[in-house]
Amino acid sequence: MKERARDQGGPGTLTDELATPDLTEGPPPGESLAELAAEYQLRPSSARPGVFAYAGQLWARRHFIMGFATARNVAMYTEARLGQLWQVLTPLLNAAVYYLIFGIILDTSRGVPKFLPFLITGIFIFNFTQRAFITSSRVIVDSLPLIRALPFPRASLPIGYVLIELQQLIFSMIVLTAIVLGTGEPLTWYWLLALPALALQTVFNMGMALFLARLGSGADDFGQLMPFLVRTWMYTSGVMFSIQTISTLKKHPTLTYILQINPAAVFISLVRNAILKSERLAWPGSKPYNAAKCALYDSKGTHLENSAYCHGTVTMNQLWLYGAGWAVLALVVGFVFFWQAETRYGRG
Repeated sequence: MKERARDQGGPGTLTDELATPDLTEGPPPGESLAELAAEYQLRPSSARPGVFAYAGQLWARRHFIMGFATARNVAMYTEARLGQLWQVLTPLLNAAVYYLIFGIILDTSRGVPKFLPFLITGIFIFNFTQRAFITSSRVIVDSLPLIRALPFPRASLPIGYVLIELQQLIFSMIVLTAIVLGTGEPLTWYWLLALPALALQTVFNMGMALFLARLGSGADDFGQLMPFLVRTWMYTSGVMFSIQTISTLKKHPTLTYILQINPAAVFISLVRNAILKSERLAWPGSKPYNAAKCALYDSKGTHLENSAYCHGTVTMNQLWLYGAGWAVLALVVGFVFFWQAETRYGRG
């Protein structure tokens, strides 16, 4: 067998020493196909790679993933008359609509200082996660022609769509910066903390996108249900109100704690505390405890700035730990969960 392999390949020939043997007439007598495959280091083309090898394949295709996301993002507005201008107009219009409904008509400010930047920050940050969840839950089903035509790590698709939403968020943050500065908020070094907060949120979104992509690949109805689940999540994450201002929650500290450490609320709070001085100074525990001023906040419930003198349910340091924990947990669980079904995507 080895002599035959040398005859078929080697330096200076069209093949190498690991060339696939000619099996048109079957394996040599006394040697099974499994033994022959092991000798030539062959494996099934559809075999799932190891988890670390799979991660290496994704890293090797990082430029493709980024290029794919950029191309899809640009193509999204190609046929519109205003073109890429919609990447700025869309967050502006969203900000106007939400402020009209929740800031003026419903008046949900509840004493929050500078409610406009508070509201817009929550909407933009949550919208990043919301859109990533909805698109990734259908990405395998919507990409079946591509999956069946080309061999590539399927995780490239949900990760690419998260990057699309990240690029959209960048334009939204430009709009948000103008709104925040326009309301009189100062530009301080605390703004730099928004970068690691958004990085953690991006990692969290990628992990959850992988998790949801696998769930959505096996049930078309899951993608239809996802918008309702995410919308419910929005109403419990302090997007349009401050969790600590809800009077009924003051009697239920455990529930308040759970609401404040849910991933969406954590990332929203981290960004708000980074770019909004008014929010940072009103965070419970940010000032020395003062029983009188804390009691004023407890009795009135509408003067959020007095909450800074109360004991905090969740400190800022704890928020950063929760943010990092949610990001790592989502990425590890989501990646392994998606990888386990790598060979099943596109079948059926």
